[in-house]
Amino acid sequence: MEHGVRSGQGPPLTQVYRCLLTGRCPDWTAAEVADVVCSAVCGPVPGGEDRERCHDNSVALSCMSVSLVDKIASCLTSRSVSPAVTSYCEEVLRLLLGDGDLMSQLVHLFQSKDLIVSHLAAKSVSTCVFYSLQTSGTICPVWRQTCVLAFHRSLPGTELDACLWSLTEVCKKLLKGAHQVIFGELLAAFDSALSSLCSKFLPEDGGTKCDRGTTLCLLLDLLEVLTASTWICGAAVCLKSQIITHSHSSALLETVSGSSEYFVKKRALLLLKRVVLQKAGEDWASGDLLLSGLKHEQLSSDMSRLAHNVLTAVAADWLETVQVESASFFGGTRAVRGEEDQKPDCVMLRAVSLLLLKSAELRIQSAAGTGWSRATEVYGYLQSLWSFLRRCSVLLSALTHRCCWISVLFGEQDDDMMEAAKASLSIFLHHRRCSGLEDLAELDAACASGNNPHCIFLLLLQSVSFDHSILLDFLISTETCFLEFLVRYLKYLSADWPGFTAACGRIGCQRSLQQRSSPASCGGDVLEQKTKGEPGGLRLVQYGSSDESGPEDMEVCHDESRMPVCENSRLNVNHDVKQEMSGPPGPIRQKQYESSHSLSQANAALKSSSSSSVLHSEQTGPNMAALSGQT
Repeated sequence: MEHGVRSGQGPPLTQVYRCLLTGRCPDWTAAEVADVVCSAVCGPVPGGEDRERCHDNSVALSCMSVSLVDKIASCLTSRSVSPAVTSYCEEVLRLLLGDGDLMSQLVHLFQSKDLIVSHLAAKSVSTCVFYSLQTSGTICPVWRQTCVLAFHRSLPGTELDACLWSLTEVCKKLLKGAHQVIFGELLAAFDSALSSLCSKFLPEDGGTKCDRGTTLCLLLDLLEVLTASTWICGAAVCLKSQIITHSHSSALLETVSGSSEYFVKKRALLLLKRVVLQKAGEDWASGDLLLSGLKHEQLSSDMSRLAHNVLTAVAADWLETVQVESASFFGGTRAVRGEEDQKPDCVMLRAVSLLLLKSAELRIQSAAGTGWSRATEVYGYLQSLWSFLRRCSVLLSALTHRCCWISVLFGEQDDDMMEAAKASLSIFLHHRRCSGLEDLAELDAACASGNNPHCIFLLLLQSVSFDHSILLDFLISTETCFLEFLVRYLKYLSADWPGFTAACGRIGCQRSLQQRSSPASCGGDVLEQKTKGEPGGLRLVQYGSSDESGPEDMEVCHDESRMPVCENSRLNVNHDVKQEMSGPPGPIRQKQYESSHSLSQANAALKSSSSSSVLHSEQTGPNMAALSGQT
């Protein structure tokens, strides 16, 4: 439909829009276009139509004219059009914002009861404000005054929603465009108003909160942008509003446990997770941009404060109040009749787990040298987490070897899985330093808490079917922290080889007892099994793909009651294994093979009494099933 303000007069807005979309100058003058846009935004459509039809035409015309203003400003900010089109758009925008005073009318549309009109107005105003900041460095006074008043009033509605969305969008564009100085000036103009707004929506004293989910989610989006700015701008910008997420973390935790709307709980929890991982803004900012700023000194204290609030809440049974619904899908979250074991929302489970693990890791790092060495306390947090996971997930509650939980829960998210493994390793090393337990007792305590680094590493290898190409991808990728985790783990491994061989024994026996099971990851995908025809032993090297590996020396021995896990290790890790079969019992076969050259060198250095590393594991069949855990 071609819209015009007066019949036979003025250019149709759709044709002007199409011309700009194709990078051509419209056939009408800039003054004609500006006149039509101003008339469409400011006044109703004249004519003899009835009121309802007149209103519909007015709304449609307003949407088209506002979208055209946004397109004109976008052509200028993107700088991707020809000089002729640029000059044309500059002239139109000058007439609209100068002589026509269009900005006041667009900001007034923030209050429109029509949500589409209100949002399009906010989108158009944001682009115009960014263009003004980009060219002259000045903040639009009408837009600033409207937003500041809306933030101080803090009345939920379309105007406040539009102001929050508009400020968030302008901040994103400034940060992505590396305009840190302009961003600092803009944020300083809103600093006190934002603090006032958050004190009402996220009261620290546990007062009455706003129940309007849309407004609260828009506020959380803005808080994520402000938090990301602390890492992008660094010490160049340091304002109170940038650390609202840290200072109001207790209120955010209460929102997760007490909000009436599930999507608000989830959004608040994901914000806390991204902040504690220092990944706020990862959806719209590149990794290099997030690491571009010089970190200011207060950042570490802010992170410590956040970690302290999280651990304090966990100690006060916060996890007992967190509700996890069934997993969502494209059709919604409705429960299926007759299906009692609904899959839980693993996004929530992973977020809660990472929030607690990283908070404990940050607490350990910040307390280094300050005397925080209560080893039992940090494992108490893990026990609380384990109780929470068992309550929310039937699959996780079925695990008897607790070290499996990281591979099972995070199997679908590589980056989160590596973060969880790294944090778990830090917690284990802290407990090892402070507990005073011997190595074997320490590893037993770690397994009881699902925190044994040897088991976690072996289960990680098994989750990728010991595929060295996947491990290589992890090593060279910048999307995960696998390299950092692996270096720290190998340093520990070099000092605790007996613990590693014991973990091999645990997992080997566990696999034999679960040979007929088909455990699935938390998301429902069956963990990948080894190719049929390969022996079921625990391999550290894929011999078929290794050029340095020699032929396997296979030996089969029979022992119906016991078998040693590592023949050359001083550690006695004998296990009783009962063969579960439907037919008559038969002898249990055991396979022995030589490791690769590199593994033999490492073993020889650590075990000088052994000439080669020999690992014994039970042969359970042609397929190597994934672990779901029995020791």
